[in-house]
Formats: sequence, structure tokens, C-alpha cells
Amino acid sequence: MKKGLIRRMTKEDIDMVHEIEVLSFSIPWSRESFEYEAQSESAVYFVYEEEGRVWGFAGMHHIVDEGHITNIAVHPQKRGQGIGKLLLSALISYAKENGLVGLTLEVRSKNHVAISLYKSFGFVQEGIRKNYYSNPPDDAIIMWLWL
Repeated sequence: MKKGLIRRMTKEDIDMVHEIEVLSFSIPWSRESFEYEAQSESAVYFVYEEEGRVWGFAGMHHIVDEGHITNIAVHPQKRGQGIGKLLLSALISYAKENGLVGLTLEVRSKNHVAISLYKSFGFVQEGIRKNYYSNPPDDAIIMWLWL
């Protein structure tokens, strides 16, 4: 199998990114949301591409000197292979290269796989948003990584 690469998302990636979004989240973003993100000056998105196909993506908003991670998702067929780690590494590298002081995100309190990934990079819990998610209902854990 050919080794994949991490690169910035382009408009041509939106269909595959949206497909992964739909497969990954109970309330997925619309295709139009990703079109908007692709054109936004504050949005930074990376994709993992292997053999001409996008298998994962990660995005954040660059707001002044902070980054807010909006979503990270990997196609179900490729989960557990380290793609999420590569994508999160790309966001952290971008943040460091652009002088951000920290990265924040919300994660479902029951998403233990994601929480473990974030903790492995040094993210710490800084708060909880009660009933933040619906379908199914769940609290959000607010995590920060100070750079």
C-alpha cells in the first residue's frame, strides 16, 4: 500500500471530506459549510490523502493568537491506523509555525478514543459544557493545549 500524505484541503476535496463527515458524526456539517470553510481566511484544513483519495480531515479556525479545532474525522475503513494523529500533528505544527499560544476544542464526554488522542498530545481538560451535544445528548469536555 502506498504511503499517504497530509496536505491542505482544496475545493476539489469537499465531496470526499463531506462523505467522511456524514459517516463520522450524528449531526454532520453540510457540504455548503465545507465550501464556506474552504474560502474562509480564518479556517485551516488539512486532509490525509492516499492513492488519490481523501481518507481523513482536520480543521480549525485561526482566531487572533488561538486555534479552535472544529473537527477531526477519519473514514471508518481507515480508523485505528494513526491518521488522526497525523492530522492533529499537522494542526499543531501549523499553530506553532504561526505563533498561536494555544489550541482548544470540544469533545463528547463519551468519546474516549478522541479524548485519549488529545491527551497524548498534551491537551488538558479546562471545563465542561453541559448538554452541548444532541443526538445523542452528551456534555462537551473543553480541552486546551498551551503552546
